[in-house]
Amino acid sequence: MLSPLDAVRRGVYMPYARIPYGDMLDLPGRGATYVTDTPGPEADSPAILLLHAIGTTGLLSWYPAIGPLSRHFRVVTMDQRWHGRGIQSEEFSLADCADDAAAVIEVLGLRHPIVGGYSMGSIIAQRVWRQHPHAIEGLVLAATTDYFRATPWEKGFHASMGLTMLGLRGLSRSRTLTHAARRTARAVDLAPSDIHEWALTELRRTSPWAVGQALAALGRHHTRPWLSRIDVPTAVVVTRQDKVIPPGRQLALARRIPGATVHDIAAGHASCVLQSEVFVPAFVEAAVTVAARRGELRR
Repeated sequence: MLSPLDAVRRGVYMPYARIPYGDMLDLPGRGATYVTDTPGPEADSPAILLLHAIGTTGLLSWYPAIGPLSRHFRVVTMDQRWHGRGIQSEEFSLADCADDAAAVIEVLGLRHPIVGGYSMGSIIAQRVWRQHPHAIEGLVLAATTDYFRATPWEKGFHASMGLTMLGLRGLSRSRTLTHAARRTARAVDLAPSDIHEWALTELRRTSPWAVGQALAALGRHHTRPWLSRIDVPTAVVVTRQDKVIPPGRQLALARRIPGATVHDIAAGHASCVLQSEVFVPAFVEAAVTVAARRGELRR
């Protein structure tokens, strides 16, 4: 399986796209992060906050989906802490990431938003509900899981990653700060050749050390005990060709959430970008389904 970096270098499918302009948003008492805010078709269109995958940024994970989603929703992306231009802190934790997302919801005044996430972002989305259940009214989880240490290999990998990253924590933070300071172009309309260069720049904004810290945190992730208590409309996009998170585990998570709908696609773990022609329609369908069910519950 190609890594995102290799895929970009080799020119794997990257559609023409309009990249929305964003800006730094101050989250009182927490720090500042890079946010884009794309309006929907109406002034009162429902809002969806999108949380990105590990090692990427809000725009890099979601730029193919922003335009199609904006036909139905106000679309907000953010950089998670230690990623891109996200918050810099002494430590990285998924709980802090969930609190950051809730702070973005509050500062932007998003009313009854849906939270959507891909891979790491879907795990943080679960925790947004857990830590701030009254702040959101729907979840769309893609390429997701409730637990990572399910096999002997995963247990060994995440245990060793946790120990390694503990020893490198100080170096990791300094490298993260160095990468976050890098300047990127503020693109608007990008042709395919421009997309490649822009994507490489976005990838380089997150240091390998920061990715290691995030991997160690994911190894401690375990939401299974409370998934059955999720009480907002939820949709799960299952990537059936996923080699990172087995599709069976994704389906099992969907079955644990009351009333969750399943939207499966023949795609792999990087499909949010590399197979966006398959992923984006399914994700939009899932989000629209959640929005419709949310309206029914409110009535």
